Amino acid sequence: MKVGIAGLGRMGRRHAENLARHVPGCELVAACSPVVEELEWAGRELGVPRRFADYEAMLASGGVDAVFLVTPTTLHAQQIVDALQAGKHVFSEKPLSLELAECRRVEEEAARHPGLKVMIGFVRRFDAHYQSAYERIRAGAIGKPFMVRSHTLDKNDPSGFFVRFSETSGGMFLDMSVHDIDTARWLLGGPQPVRVFAAGTVAVHEGLRQWGDVDNGMAIAEFADGSIAYFGASRTMAHGFEAQTEIVGTAGRLTVGPVPRADDVAIADAHGVRHECTPTFYERFAGAFLNEARDFVAAVRDDRPPALTLHDATEATRIGMALRESLLTKRAVEL
Repeated sequence: MKVGIAGLGRMGRRHAENLARHVPGCELVAACSPVVEELEWAGRELGVPRRFADYEAMLASGGVDAVFLVTPTTLHAQQIVDALQAGKHVFSEKPLSLELAECRRVEEEAARHPGLKVMIGFVRRFDAHYQSAYERIRAGAIGKPFMVRSHTLDKNDPSGFFVRFSETSGGMFLDMSVHDIDTARWLLGGPQPVRVFAAGTVAVHEGLRQWGDVDNGMAIAEFADGSIAYFGASRTMAHGFEAQTEIVGTAGRLTVGPVPRADDVAIADAHGVRHECTPTFYERFAGAFLNEARDFVAAVRDDRPPALTLHDATEATRIGMALRESLLTKRAVEL
């Protein structure tokens, strides 16, 4: 399976390295980026033979079976449609889009190409710990699940890297909490959302105010079957990255990531007993990103459905958009 990748920034390089070196059954044959240095890196470090500054040129070049999109969110929907119309399988980083109509347009286009696979990268579904929790829930270990509490916390970046992208990121709940949203629906069995409420504050990064965004927030989602979910998010933690999810059922509770750890080494010194934390999301989910790529390639090669549907991605966007509306209006939003 010959793969082309579009986008070679921070995450694009991680995906490219996995595809070139660690994913069986595929060959990274093409790369696309408007940045010359990034294309030079792909050739020098990964030996990618064909490099393009233009995405359409890569699609039209031939010899590419599937594309990986690690491009800005605002480009995802149209690039997926273009790839499908060019006869390519598609993996795209999350979210599917920042516009609900665009999500549905992608779903409709994908339905016209039933022989092509499309998967959106909700990486927690491919993490061994989250998968273990999912299998235990399916086996009835905690009875019927009815509540999820999930939070994602980033270590504070004094440079405010993410502030510069807030205008086009969709805000904290679409850019960050979308992982928790998808995870909660997955673990609860895919319920339909009926109402959400969100609140947030700017604790550190004042530049976010101009975009109507926050650096710390919380939200609640109610679902049609009576289940509920709580989402917490922060970009200002001192200790490192943390992703924790608790699933409560009628006969017990499961918790994924109760204590964030970089490793199993405990340090005892004048400050007490402690352990180090994973610095960023990638260290925490490095194995899951690899599993995700392997699963997509296997789905194409084995001609089986991807592990999650485009509708799952649409629902995550729909909930995230409603949370942003709630944040800005300070009112509960009906879905």
